[in-house]
Amino acid sequence: MTRSPLFLAALASSAVPGLDPVSVEALRTRPGELYEVAYLQDSQDRRWVIKAPLTPAAGAMLEDVTTLMALVGRRLAVAIPVVRGQVVVPEGRAVVYLRLAGRPIDFRALGSGPGLAAEVGRTLAHIHNLDLAILDEAGRPSYDAETHRVRQLSELDRAAATGHIPTGLLGRWERALEDVSHWRFAPTAVHGNFVGSNVLASISDTGGTGDTGDTQGAGDAATARVRGVLAWEESRIGDPADDLAALVAEAPPAALDVALEAYAQSRVERPDPHLLTRARLAAEMSVIRRLLSALSAGDLPRVDEAAEFLRELDEFTYAEEERRARQAKERRDTEETERASAHEEAERAAAADPGDAWDATQAHDSAGAAAPPPVIDSDLTQPHNTFAAAQPDDPAPVPESTSTPQESDPRESDGQDVEREPAVDEDEFDLHEGASDFVPVERPQPPPPNA
Repeated sequence: MTRSPLFLAALASSAVPGLDPVSVEALRTRPGELYEVAYLQDSQDRRWVIKAPLTPAAGAMLEDVTTLMALVGRRLAVAIPVVRGQVVVPEGRAVVYLRLAGRPIDFRALGSGPGLAAEVGRTLAHIHNLDLAILDEAGRPSYDAETHRVRQLSELDRAAATGHIPTGLLGRWERALEDVSHWRFAPTAVHGNFVGSNVLASISDTGGTGDTGDTQGAGDAATARVRGVLAWEESRIGDPADDLAALVAEAPPAALDVALEAYAQSRVERPDPHLLTRARLAAEMSVIRRLLSALSAGDLPRVDEAAEFLRELDEFTYAEEERRARQAKERRDTEETERASAHEEAERAAAADPGDAWDATQAHDSAGAAAPPPVIDSDLTQPHNTFAAAQPDDPAPVPESTSTPQESDPRESDGQDVEREPAVDEDEFDLHEGASDFVPVERPQPPPPNA
């Protein structure tokens, strides 16, 4: 059912004592949405928001998240809706809270400068850093890595049974979900609906706009700041990649790199290596939920719209895979050509400078130079000492000693044998000199290779 703006204003007035509405503006409710939303301004110039559920399931989610908002609001640097009043409606309870400052962000307009893109990454990291006990206390759902993967497979099977999933997409998604190596992650707090329309930002007055100024297209301003995050109804404990799906699908590559770098630096725990792969998969499979929701509601135009989107996505992913395959082949061909050129250059260099010829018929010393032929005595009948050096015909003159003569021992004159200590040359190199002064120095290790 849909309610008129005046009826929503009356609900807000009954939910919050002292709220006297003077104006009301209801947002257009699109097909498939779970809530009706209206903006109000009271006699004290305060701005309010009333959110009313359209289904009992939406009412249950809205009631559960009210407790979470009270717990999370004190732990985040950005503002979140804090319920100030509730009123009973047929689908559950409508909630009223003060309107947060800022305007929605268009992820497609994010710039690559050190501004709003980095702010978005840091804000998401702070959400993922929340203590899981807070979400447990608020009764939010919790899914570990394997449970999350199995739920994704089950959802894909339900969508495949409708006959609207192209064969190429179905095989692509099944292969990704069955690769368990990509699904090893530590569950975190998950916002569940982290899209640009739920992230509020503003630029300071020096940047050209105030708190309610338009941030569309101004995502690269250095003064841009994220002011608040809305729509926590789908919050849970699960895969952090789900919150990155919209950013991966919409943000320009340069802005996405800035956001991911800020996100990784702000996380308490290092993100797992397959986070981005799962985020891209979540972005592609998000259309499945729209398809199943439209089928359950019997909304045939929305079913046709989702089916057309799936066909376009199938064509796009096929073309993208072909492009990547061509690029990979070109890289391999280039690397092979470079290796062949380097090998040919080395062969030409070796042919131009062969170096010293190696004569395999000649004896060689350890240094590689040819050794002179051995000296053989002409009298082969006499024994030879193969280890003795050949003696020349004329012995070489013995050089006169230049050392200082030692004083004679008086015992020598008496004919006694006296053992002399060997003479020590003061200039002789002592291998052990200074050995006790050696201090081992640890050799610096080379830096680890880049991952």
